[in-house]
Amino acid sequence: MTRIELPGGDVVGIRAENPSPFTLSGTNSWIVGRDPAYLVDPGPAIDSHLDALAAEIAARGGLGGVALTHDHHDHSEAVPAVRERFAGVPVAAARGDVEVLLGDGDVFGPLVALATPGHSPDSLTYLVGPMALTGDAVLGEGSVFIYPDPGALAGYLNGLRALRELDLAAIGPGHGPAVADPGGKLEQYIAHRLDRGRRLVAALDDGLRSADELLDRVWDDAPAILRPAAAATLVAHLDKLAEEGRLPSGVERPALRGV
Repeated sequence: MTRIELPGGDVVGIRAENPSPFTLSGTNSWIVGRDPAYLVDPGPAIDSHLDALAAEIAARGGLGGVALTHDHHDHSEAVPAVRERFAGVPVAAARGDVEVLLGDGDVFGPLVALATPGHSPDSLTYLVGPMALTGDAVLGEGSVFIYPDPGALAGYLNGLRALRELDLAAIGPGHGPAVADPGGKLEQYIAHRLDRGRRLVAALDDGLRSADELLDRVWDDAPAILRPAAAATLVAHLDKLAEEGRLPSGVERPALRGV
């Protein structure tokens, strides 16, 4: 078990042992406050992970609620098991079979929700004082893929900019290490996404139209196993150009699979 401490806010992360190219070193679950504590992203249904969460929650005086940053399996699979261990505890998220539906600005216990769509339409970041628990909107290392949805990429950039405007002391990401320089990380994320967009426009200006050509040119740094995720992000970028009236005709929209 890997334990991740965030400074000054009584927030601790416990990393699940589910490493993969998509989850990096594993999914981070976050436990906030005490008497009662709140659990953000219970993660995968791995017994050792659930035992570690339960022990930390018990030491903090019990569980007041569970919040999901988004409903992807690696963040939400353990919800039924947590409900069994902590009967009657409400689960909050932006969508799904939950007791509390949250939107931008809503409060759930010590958590304030901030909409950060892009990786998924339901993505929320939870603010806890000067800290942000970002799920997969911002990772501790690497970048995230954007899942195409109306306005997904524009919404993602808006969410990053909203986070950048806050005076954050740390970011607790859904994967990877804690971020001690939130401002620098957010600038990096915004610059990366804008640069990818500029490279795509340049490739289109050069006459590239097939999905493989565009991926080979613009996502040349993506390993083969992450090619489906890169393809999803390509579609999100193409959609944004279409929304802005800047997408040339004849561009292939790749089929989405494996993400």
